[in-house]
Amino acid sequence: MVDAAPHGRGRLIRHPGRAAGTAVGYFDSVDKKNALRAGALVAGTTLMMLLMSSPASALNRDDGDDPGTGLSVIETLGLFVVAPIVIFAVIAGLVMVLDKSKEEHRVTTRNIRTKPAEAEARAGSKA
Repeated sequence: MVDAAPHGRGRLIRHPGRAAGTAVGYFDSVDKKNALRAGALVAGTTLMMLLMSSPASALNRDDGDDPGTGLSVIETLGLFVVAPIVIFAVIAGLVMVLDKSKEEHRVTTRNIRTKPAEAEARAGSKA
């Protein structure tokens, strides 16, 4: 007996808890329409953003514009790659060094107790 309920436009969606006969029937025409609608929205938004941003306007100088010299490759890598990694490492190190939590409150492999182990311990202490 297959437990299925009608969903959408006459398509049957099988119950997720039951094994399907030959194929998984979780998708419906409504899901496909929503996916197409979302994809069209994302594509349209991306296209509008690309059209509205005009990188060519950076070539036209404004009055009073006084740009400095450009960054070298080393300076660019240092500013946008090395500096964030160093900042992350400093913050992570400070968190680890200044951690004031108690050892017994931390979840480690040493202090995890499972119910069967506790039952064995109780049974061993009663014997």
